[in-house]
Amino acid sequence: MDILIYSLIAAALLPYIAKIPLAIAMHKAGGYDNNHPRDQQAKLHGFGARALAAHQNAFESLIIFSMAIVLAIATGTTNEKIQLLALLHISFRVVYHILYLINLGVLRSIAWTIAIGCSFIIMGQCLSS
Repeated sequence: MDILIYSLIAAALLPYIAKIPLAIAMHKAGGYDNNHPRDQQAKLHGFGARALAAHQNAFESLIIFSMAIVLAIATGTTNEKIQLLALLHISFRVVYHILYLINLGVLRSIAWTIAIGCSFIIMGQCLSS
């Protein structure tokens, strides 16, 4: 179960780690506007816009993955397969973010599909336990 807890913590950190490239892009676009960061973010293009989208998607993914892990723990479905799926989810979320930043859309979508698929497979395993 430790792997599931650590994976959940890692998933919770990913949106904030994903903020780093966004903050860099904002800084390069005239300095980080701490008074109106969302207005500034809405004006970003290219790398900055991709960094923003990746940052936002990290929060969206966190919801599904968190539900899957809590469900696994609540149902006692914490076997090695579930742990592997959790690690795969985190790994492919990191890959997803990198692919988003370097603008490889098709590969990014594949990474997204694998990551979200891991979450849904975890949920499915909980139903069959």
